[in-house]
Amino acid sequence: QVQLVESGGGLVQPGGSLILSCAASGFTVDYYAIGWFRQAPGKEREELLCISDDDESTYYADSVKGRFTISRDNAKNMVYLQMNSLKPEDTAVYYCAADLVCELVRSYASWGQGTAVTVSS
Repeated sequence: QVQLVESGGGLVQPGGSLILSCAASGFTVDYYAIGWFRQAPGKEREELLCISDDDESTYYADSVKGRFTISRDNAKNMVYLQMNSLKPEDTAVYYCAADLVCELVRSYASWGQGTAVTVSS
């Protein structure tokens, strides 16, 4: 069974940084495209970024470009989201997703519990 478990969320002040983790089981992240999404209260799920399996193609939403960075540790079969210069608007529950290509990641449906990030002074 394919499973992704997010962790690392918490409370951070505006301008601060946070690293989120995504632990994968049932598949090898080295061979999959990986995406990060978030959902704020009362809002639809938003795609933040996606990276292809070979890291040749990436997508960044304008809202996080230059502030968020996605990476993978193939040895640990984990994915990370480095978030810098956080804003109150970044407050949301964050999710990771995986599929063969980013186009398929965008239609991911097996969402986990996510990890909550609150940006507040």
